[in-house]
Amino acid sequence: MKKSLVKYPFLTQDVEVYEQDNGHKIVLAHKEGGLVNISSWVKTGSINENDENNGISHFLEHLMFKGTHKHKAGDFDRILEAKGAIVNAATWKDYTFYYVTLPKGEGNKDFYEAIELHADMMIDPILPPEEIGSEFDLNDKNVKDKRERHVVIEEIRMREDQPWTKVYNTVNHNMYTSHPYKRDVIGTAQIISQVPQVAIMNYYKTHYTPNNVTTIIVGDFDHKEILNKVIKEFDWNGRENYQNPCYEIDKPTQETKYIENTAHINSAFMMFGYLGPIAKDLKNTIMLDMLAIILGDGTSSRLNQNLIEKPKNPIFNMINAEHYIFKDGTNFFVQGNFKPECKEEALKLVKEEIEKIKYDITEKEFKKAVKKTKSKFANNAETVSEIGENIGYYMTVCDDLALVSDYLDTLEHITIEDLQNCAKEYFDINNATISVLLPEE
Repeated sequence: MKKSLVKYPFLTQDVEVYEQDNGHKIVLAHKEGGLVNISSWVKTGSINENDENNGISHFLEHLMFKGTHKHKAGDFDRILEAKGAIVNAATWKDYTFYYVTLPKGEGNKDFYEAIELHADMMIDPILPPEEIGSEFDLNDKNVKDKRERHVVIEEIRMREDQPWTKVYNTVNHNMYTSHPYKRDVIGTAQIISQVPQVAIMNYYKTHYTPNNVTTIIVGDFDHKEILNKVIKEFDWNGRENYQNPCYEIDKPTQETKYIENTAHINSAFMMFGYLGPIAKDLKNTIMLDMLAIILGDGTSSRLNQNLIEKPKNPIFNMINAEHYIFKDGTNFFVQGNFKPECKEEALKLVKEEIEKIKYDITEKEFKKAVKKTKSKFANNAETVSEIGENIGYYMTVCDDLALVSDYLDTLEHITIEDLQNCAKEYFDINNATISVLLPEE
């Protein structure tokens, strides 16, 4: 077993990273207090899906809580929540993760039991057909089954009605040509209604392998004891590893893509999308975070001030900027809700604001962005849950926890000129994908 140490800013001890011979990684982080966080991050999400099984990662996430050979459906939530635990999971493009945060309990009893339950769920889910629900025809209105299949389909249908989902999915799909990121993480109702239990179980066995799982424990505990406990409970029983495929990273469009749709809505929505650098490109991802702060983070941001606060008759109701970081390239979005009759003017104003940031960033804006970025990074070391999530992100999306050690130094050396050059590199209007959603006539 390999061991490495990583200096994690704001923590009093180095983070310990262990890699077993089978590839399973175990990370132990020290944080004083009575709470502990246990999480396992799996290197699979929509990135490993295709047009036939899109949404299977998210569906599997739901089903992982439906029992093992030791515990029936509902046991995990019932037992852990009775101990004051928060139990949850999430699926995204690059990963699926499961976590438990709870008080350690007297003599660490609850802590140990939580590790046992968490490992059992990760290692031995049975995905019972009676919990999944039968496959069915979406056009059959007589289906009364309310099992997990229908829960997920209802979740999909609720999102389909949301204007922001429509705008985002259009941008996301059109930013990419062939990369799996173009698909919606939640999948489609048609696929979820038909995917059989055997396909879900095969997907689990393929992707939930030792080399694709990182288990993270954060809290105040005896590291040797807990390391041995995790190794014991995560008995992979010789499970064969799976190497995730590498996908060709899409290049940005070389000519602006503009897509306009209509829906049964009263106001209009828009989103500008740009492809950015890979997650491991620490300096550029930090700079795009800073540009998102300057452009559209909060009421003092440039977009909010120039397009909502200052105009006498603003045409925007809301506007902001966001930066999503993915393993194979980031996404930068500018999104707004505006008066539909002012579509052309709204598009023109947003283009002008994006163009201006390439040449004009004030010292005040720069200092605010540095301060906010540093504050967000520091907040990631405030609680055991936040530490666990941050470590999971660097281990799973960046494949390199050591980047966390370089973060503050990299931030300190960024200049206004660096930010402007970054904006010039990634915010060319020819590289933009624009989605507009207007009310139906």
